[in-house]
Formats: sequence, C-alpha cells, structure tokens
Amino acid sequence: MDTMRETQRPFRDYAARHFRWETDHDGRVATLTLDRPDKKNPLTFESYAELRDLFRDLAHASDVRAVVLVGAGGNFCSGGDVFEIIEPLTRMAMPDLLAFTRMTGDLVKAIRRCPQPVIAAVDGVCAGAGAILAMASDLRLATPAARTAFLFTRVGLAGADMGACGILPRLIGQGRAAELLFTGRAMSAQEGHAWGFYNALHESSSLLTQAQVLARSLADGPWFAHGITKTMLNQEWAMGLEEMIESEAQAQAICMMTKDFRRAFEAFAAKAKPAFEGD
Repeated sequence: MDTMRETQRPFRDYAARHFRWETDHDGRVATLTLDRPDKKNPLTFESYAELRDLFRDLAHASDVRAVVLVGAGGNFCSGGDVFEIIEPLTRMAMPDLLAFTRMTGDLVKAIRRCPQPVIAAVDGVCAGAGAILAMASDLRLATPAARTAFLFTRVGLAGADMGACGILPRLIGQGRAAELLFTGRAMSAQEGHAWGFYNALHESSSLLTQAQVLARSLADGPWFAHGITKTMLNQEWAMGLEEMIESEAQAQAICMMTKDFRRAFEAFAAKAKPAFEGD
C-alpha cells in the first residue's frame, strides 16, 4: 500500500464540535450544517478554526467525495458573531488581528484546495463571512429568499476580505463585484442567479434535497477526475494560454491512466452505466 493510501481515513464518524456533520449511507456525501439558528448561524473563532482544519483534513478522506454546506433554521450564515468575534477584534493588537485575518483566509484556501466539490445551499441571510463561504464553494444553490451581502464596508472595513476582491469578480464580473464590495448592499437571489453566482434557485422545502442530489451525482461520478478539475480551476487563474493548455494536457493524461477511464469505456461499449471507484 502506498503512502497516500496509508494516510487516508474515513470521515463519516467525524465528531464535529461547532457545527453538525452528517453523511449518507456510504459516507460519500457529507452535509455540514452551521447550527446556531437563533443567531442566524454566525461563526466564532472556534468554528472558523474547526472548519479550516476539517476542510484541510478532507484531503485524506477515504469516503467523503462531495460536501454540502448549509445553514439551519432558514438562514445560511450571518457572518462573524458580533459579540464573540467583532467586539473582541476591536480590542486586539495588530499581530493578533493579522493572525485572525490569516486564519479566515486559510479557511477559504482549505475549501478551494480540498479535492471534494463543495456545494453551498443558501437560504435567507448570507452575509459577511457567510457570503465568503458561499463564494468559496464550487457550486451554489439558493432559494428565492436568499440575500447575499459582502457587507464589510458597512462596519468600516475594506471589501477585500478572505479573497473577495480576487474571487468574486471571476464569478460575476468586475463591475458587479465592485458594486457589491463598495456598497455592501445585498444581492438578491434573482440577481445572483442571473449573474452566475448561483447555479440554480429552488424553494426552501427542496433546497437541501436538491443540493444533496447534486452532490450525490458528483460523488458517484469520476471523483478522482473531479479533484483534478477542481485543482485546474484553481491553478489556471495565474496561467497564460500556453501554460493552461500544457497543464491540462498533463492533467488529462493522468486521468487517462486511471481505471475509471477504462471502466467508462467498457460501460459505454456494453451500454451500461459505469461504476466509478476513484482509481
């Protein structure tokens, strides 16, 4: 057994401390629920750190192949808790402030770097760091009631938070991103869908189910290749055309060496559905 296989471990029994973590019957789809509905699911120093560590560790998951990120009680996430994060930050010295902002950025990097597709299922309030969590996800579904606000300027901060000035323009365009980041106004679900931030809109009653169905379809697909797709989507931001084409040639050649590639061909030839195993 090679070193990579030796470091892998199941995550279906991960014991979350600051949110809920559940998986489906075989552990392939995990649902991570921000679970402080009385306050619209704000983040704390502790939940930030646990989320960062979990998404980092998912690189070693032997079972989880897709993650659904959702909030409890009809809201996604209201951002950093006013009294558990914002108030203490006003009393911190620069070294501690920088340690905090780097930690929050590390969460975004961990979400982007984990091999699993992450699907945000957004209802109601999606503000501040909550909007960043949705932005950092690979796919986003929402309800018509979703209100997404990058409201940092409304509390006297820059719109440049956790990668927003780099990632958001790539999702919705420079002009639209600039408007949201300068004004802090809420983007409606309809705007988010029309602008490409949200992939689809669903009613609240079916949002989580639709997100889990999508996650399951990805988890049952060629998930090793999905990890390569996610890696290339991230890496190619800083590449020129020549580097993009060469990098994708190498990535695709790696995928062509997998057993999943042959399984897909054999299933097609037999007019059957392929069963991907990720090797």
